[in-house]
Amino acid sequence: MNIAHAPRWLILLALALAARAITFGNPILHVDEEFYFVTARAMLDGALPFIEIWDRKPIGLFLLYAPAAALGYPAGIWAYQVFALIALVGTAALAMRLAERAGWSRGALLAGAAVVFWPNLIDGQGGQAPVFYNLLVIAAVTLVAPRADGTIPSRLVLRGFGAMALMGLALQVKYSAVFEGAFIGLWMMWGLSRSGATLPRVFSTGAIWAAVALAPTALAFGAYAALGQGEAWLYANFLSILDRNPDPLTAQLTNLAIIVLILSPLLASAWLAWWRGERTPVRGFLFLWAAAALAGLLAFGSYFDHYALPLIPPLAICAAGFWGDHRRFALAILALVLVGGQVVLIAKRTTRGTPGEIAAIARTIGAGPGCLHVYSGSTILYPMTGRCTVTPWVFPSHLSRTRERGAIGVDQAAEIDRILALRPEWVVMRKPYRGERSEIRAQMLTGVEAGYARVAVMPLGNERYALWRRGSPSARSAISSE
Repeated sequence: MNIAHAPRWLILLALALAARAITFGNPILHVDEEFYFVTARAMLDGALPFIEIWDRKPIGLFLLYAPAAALGYPAGIWAYQVFALIALVGTAALAMRLAERAGWSRGALLAGAAVVFWPNLIDGQGGQAPVFYNLLVIAAVTLVAPRADGTIPSRLVLRGFGAMALMGLALQVKYSAVFEGAFIGLWMMWGLSRSGATLPRVFSTGAIWAAVALAPTALAFGAYAALGQGEAWLYANFLSILDRNPDPLTAQLTNLAIIVLILSPLLASAWLAWWRGERTPVRGFLFLWAAAALAGLLAFGSYFDHYALPLIPPLAICAAGFWGDHRRFALAILALVLVGGQVVLIAKRTTRGTPGEIAAIARTIGAGPGCLHVYSGSTILYPMTGRCTVTPWVFPSHLSRTRERGAIGVDQAAEIDRILALRPEWVVMRKPYRGERSEIRAQMLTGVEAGYARVAVMPLGNERYALWRRGSPSARSAISSE
């Protein structure tokens, strides 16, 4: 088949497969998606999220992972990564359509390629939440964006219901989508007023649209309230984030600077498209969408690199306006991003560890009747070994990071004492990490040294995992990689 005549979705799929080939089947791409898989698996086993396994992410994200988690390990790892691949390609395909609607057809495929390639640079190589909800958001945008001729889409009220339903689902994947949802809602209200609707009708319709968007979240709250756990749901989903201690300002600014540097070609190209190009209603809409996504990034602080994933689709679409007239420049940028992304993925595989290394650790722990507690390290060890947990706070840093002190609904030190009193069969501890409470680590280490034998010290990338097994502290295995 001549590639020039291949369906463009097929081209995007081929590009995505090439960009992500090194990641498939790797269970330790990122600590976040490991935990999403673990939580979904626990939920299928009967654990109630926010009560028996705790996090701040909405329950929709864990439901999204549930079909893959139902397959267990390792098939479920492949499944969620294939699902993420499909979501990425779907997002890229819709980005092309929007670029064409804006009159940027010459840069449309380039925009799609950017959506596929750029996530590898900012920890979006697997199943981070925005990889999934970006598809819902761009589908909502496609429903209500102005037509190519600048006119408002027909049946805007009906389309608005569809768009807000999609945004409601996106909110239940990650709440940061609220900024893009608010933009879409306000734009639709403006469009409705331009079509001749009276102000009472505009505001009443807007209120109904907002209710549709909030319905999935309200349904989740209602389900927990019916179980008598409404307060716990509210704290985990909304209030706990207000109790979290902020990262140092220097760390936040450094993280933000890194994001700006990585996205700078997209930012600059989008700005040039705005500055030099003809301004039409659909183009203005797309630039406003990019601004809303940027507001969502800036509002939450911390600025971990994957927080910038929602910026990629709107920026790539807007960049198409410049790239269409400067294709050699665009191709050079995309080639650098593709190659750079592979370098980043190889580097992360080296520093975070390989599937073989984590499998060796899991084999050493083995399956058994006793529970496991990963004080610090990879939570994927729970499904890999099939061992039970002893605490709802399974994500390790919740119990040990300074930032989480007083923000998880339980005293960290008291929960560590409770875990030690339960005497899990195995305890896993990695080296001290930046942001860890040294007194909590000392507390945990004192406990395991008193009642556990250090069976092994094993490598995982640039880390060393100490594996402690319940028993005589005097017993020591010769297994060690130190």
